[in-house]
Amino acid sequence: MKAIVIDEYGTADMLHEADLEVPQIAADEVLVKIAATSINPIDWKARLGLLKPMFDWGFPVVLGWDLSGIITKVGKDVVSFKVGDEVFARPDIYEDGKRGTYAEFAAVKEDKVALKPKSISFEEAAAIPLAGLTAWQVIVDRLKVKKDEKVLIQAGAGGVGIFAIQIAKYLGAYVVTTASPKNKSLLTKLGADEVIDYHTHSIVDVLKDYDAVFDTVDQIDDGLEILKPTGRLVTIAGHPTEKQESATQSVSTWWLQPNGKELSQLGELVAQGTVKVIIDSVFELTSSGLQAAHKRSESHHAQGKIIIKA
Repeated sequence: MKAIVIDEYGTADMLHEADLEVPQIAADEVLVKIAATSINPIDWKARLGLLKPMFDWGFPVVLGWDLSGIITKVGKDVVSFKVGDEVFARPDIYEDGKRGTYAEFAAVKEDKVALKPKSISFEEAAAIPLAGLTAWQVIVDRLKVKKDEKVLIQAGAGGVGIFAIQIAKYLGAYVVTTASPKNKSLLTKLGADEVIDYHTHSIVDVLKDYDAVFDTVDQIDDGLEILKPTGRLVTIAGHPTEKQESATQSVSTWWLQPNGKELSQLGELVAQGTVKVIIDSVFELTSSGLQAAHKRSESHHAQGKIIIKA
């Protein structure tokens, strides 16, 4: 099968096409012919070698952890899916480093897969898993946001932030986010009650007595300063110090846990129009396409998700 791989850590120009064997599936896995995948910051951080302490892969490495597509094969223990099903998923990060989604096929555990709603495209579905599940698990499961609570979501125009704003509004919260002025109109349409220009204002100067903070930019101290004594903060960007963890507020970090059931719930919200998928750009599954997509992501200028069409 065609795949886009790296043979060493480095710049986006390291991404190139290779011919690899189609993954063999285990009894609890399905094989998906990939229709689309997407770019997340973890992709280029992995490409740079920043995940090596966690995943000591052998080359070549296939990056990518979002997919949508059609099931072409099911393991003998799979009961919830069949050949021909249109699905989307955030697969596990396999230890061999060769089962990413920059490829024509991917193996996925049954419990990580969700049926794709008919009303959303493969490109939209591929934009949801990693960013959407991260937002869902932080806003719903970790921060447990409730109606009328005041919530700050940092970097609202990022892939995770766009989903987090909409999920928090769905739960009835008052939502404030930080972003560049060029993104204010979009984020307001998505439900943000206030958009703070982080170039000109510090959150500690304009916000106070907040119930929850979703930190995506490693500004834990500032987040704590605007919280109520009973407030909650979850970070996906930093590592709380002992001093921060000893604060009166609840402080924790979170790493996404792939979950097909939660992904299915999120997919239904998208199908209903409650949550909108914002796509920044679409590239082809080629060496040049992936290189350009990585550079677009690293520029921090993308407004929404960057999609790779297989």
